[in-house]
Amino acid sequence: MLTAEQIRMARAALKWGVRGLAERAGITAATVTRIEAGRPAYPGTLEAIQATFEAAGIEFIGENGGGVGVRFVKPVSSQAD
Repeated sequence: MLTAEQIRMARAALKWGVRGLAERAGITAATVTRIEAGRPAYPGTLEAIQATFEAAGIEFIGENGGGVGVRFVKPVSSQAD
């Protein structure tokens, strides 16, 4: 499940403000602020946020002993002709 920390990290990586994420995800800025503060969110809202970030090239890293995180998706190298 997407965490408040991952949302903040993803926004920072993309240099998006709260309003920018909200507009792109089709939610309100107040909703983003509440989620980032650790308040509960509807699963559909978290899915919209995650899909928005993934479309922008962010990959979410789950708990694997080192903690949750985010990273940019490695670009697919173009095939040589």
